[in-house]
Amino acid sequence: MKDESKRFLERRANAERDVSFRRSSPKPREAPRTEAELEARARDLAGLTVRELAERMGLTLPPSSARGKGFAGTLAELALGADAGNRSEPDFIELRVELKTIPLDSRGRPLETTFVCTVPLPDIIELEFEDSPLYHKLRRVFFLPIEGEAELADRRFGVGFFYSPDEGELAVIRRDWELFGELIANQELEAIDGSLGEIVQIRPKGRDAQDRVLGPLQDDGLDYARPLGFYLRTRHTRAIVARALGL
Repeated sequence: MKDESKRFLERRANAERDVSFRRSSPKPREAPRTEAELEARARDLAGLTVRELAERMGLTLPPSSARGKGFAGTLAELALGADAGNRSEPDFIELRVELKTIPLDSRGRPLETTFVCTVPLPDIIELEFEDSPLYHKLRRVFFLPIEGEAELADRRFGVGFFYSPDEGELAVIRRDWELFGELIANQELEAIDGSLGEIVQIRPKGRDAQDRVLGPLQDDGLDYARPLGFYLRTRHTRAIVARALGL
């Protein structure tokens, strides 16, 4: 019981910090009207640390790097004028461009998989690939590199770049989507793990193991399952970064 109370209090404290952050957050800039404008704004961030940009935006840094997961990405969204919020659309709605901050090591290699979007359970069964949030999020991406090995406050933003999958990459992503869609349609959620998918993989997505969303059952009904997310594999983002930065 004591452990349960402790976990509850920790989750409550985290939620209160999230609310405090939202209340103190400045309004984001007006959304950029062109890709060139977005790129110019990103150039202004290159070389700035998270601390420097947070001060410029009037935000308080999280107490630790562990508590600040996602903070740099949120900071970049505010500074660049992303306007989609929590909607399942690309971050820059009119431009149809998704923003992804990508932490790199000292050799310019991605340190982790890149979250794309939540798996749309149970709607994935009826969605065509071109109508899916996965397609709309990946058709045009603006990657913003950031140092990933320093403490959060000292991480510097790098030079951002645009990416669109070529026909071959798009065909592979489509196959990954269809593979996962077939497994989910056949109520084989338990068969999905991080080994599946060539470019995109599915992994659990949620604050903790207790988070639940509706998912399909073997009897064609619905039940609550853990939220799942689509992630780009690091081997793919490593190739993207290497091409863009000439590594």
